[in-house]
Amino acid sequence: MILNENYQLANGVDIPKLGLGTWFIDNDDAAQAVEDAVKIGYRHIDTAQAYGNEQGIGQGIKNSGVNREDLFITTKLAAEVKSYEEAVSAIDQSLEALGLEYIDMMIIHSPQPWADFTGEDRFFEGNREAWQALEEAYQAGKLRAIGVSNFEKEDLDNILDHCKVKPMVNQVLAHISNTPFDLIAYTQEQGILVEAYSPIAHGELFKNKEVEAIAEKYGVSIPQLSIRYTLQLDLLPLPKTANPDHMENNAGVDFTISEEDMEVLKKAERIEDYGEANDMPVFGWKLKK
Repeated sequence: MILNENYQLANGVDIPKLGLGTWFIDNDDAAQAVEDAVKIGYRHIDTAQAYGNEQGIGQGIKNSGVNREDLFITTKLAAEVKSYEEAVSAIDQSLEALGLEYIDMMIIHSPQPWADFTGEDRFFEGNREAWQALEEAYQAGKLRAIGVSNFEKEDLDNILDHCKVKPMVNQVLAHISNTPFDLIAYTQEQGILVEAYSPIAHGELFKNKEVEAIAEKYGVSIPQLSIRYTLQLDLLPLPKTANPDHMENNAGVDFTISEEDMEVLKKAERIEDYGEANDMPVFGWKLKK
């Protein structure tokens, strides 16, 4: 069962192969979502300062009744944090909000502040400063692993060329019909695990008849097919939901997509409209590229 399987990060830390994404889950609902997920068998919870639900996530951890060391909790430095001093403070703020003595992994949410996501400035210096703060927190035992999110090759190289500790993950938008194969390959060549957020394409894959037909062929749901697709690319999927039925369905991926069908899915027609998510920089930017 996928919920019992792990990847191993470059520093030897185990990370569960399937995580629960919590974007768009209100702080008031976050504790229940964590409790439900843990009851189903999830041990990997992904949040962020920008989600505004770290306090609720922390309460859910306390309420879950599971030993802290059996859970893997990820949070993210706000994309706007681009100085050493701000990052040091933000790390401690997340520890306090979550009510934890340590965080399993903390990552830089974006190489650019969201308001500048499509701009020319890659904020190289600011990212190096934020990374230094993460490195020091890692070495101090506040964080068990550190990584990045939404980093392109040039952003990764900026860190790799100056770091003492290499990033352990790069969390990117990756799903059937929009899979950044070159970035994934480059990241994996550096020994960095790629995590896939929005593996179900913010629900847009439900509209793809070809994907629907392949899901029916395997007797699975479109979310199950989508999550399995990312796993077979050696990615770590982070489907987001507060619905326990969806959590359970998302974990039912104990099947194998044939190589032939994987090739079809890799070439699926590109999504050109993410609906309500188009306003989010990561979705709108992907459309413009």
